[in-house]
Amino acid sequence: MNIGFASKTSGVSQRMIRHYEKIGLVPAACRGDSGYRDYSDADVHRLRFIANARDLGFPIEEIGDLLSLWSDRERSSAEVKSLALTRAEQLGDKARKLEAMRAALLDLAGQCRGDDRPACPIIDQLAPAECAFRKTRKTGATRQP
Repeated sequence: MNIGFASKTSGVSQRMIRHYEKIGLVPAACRGDSGYRDYSDADVHRLRFIANARDLGFPIEEIGDLLSLWSDRERSSAEVKSLALTRAEQLGDKARKLEAMRAALLDLAGQCRGDDRPACPIIDQLAPAECAFRKTRKTGATRQP
């Protein structure tokens, strides 16, 4: 099947299929007489596996490991479980950080009057505190603001 049909069938964009091919997650597709890529059902199945792993938050490097484990019928499920638990913990850390950011934004938005006045605690929080002396980025020398 051509790349367009493989894309529709797998749910992976044509651009990403080419990228996965380039980095070795998907074997290079055979080319027909016309020079177009020709994908097999196994290729589409592999693309779905990659898409499912991406949906669960696995980065490309770990997806390569998962693909290796998937193709190894002698694999230990403990290895797969370890990857999943590590990813789940990392996602939990990220979720906690995102929730803290969300709470901070909601708190700042609650302090902002949101009217025609220029005073805004959101901007005040984002602006760096003024210092009597600042170091310049290029020379490291100090200067007055």
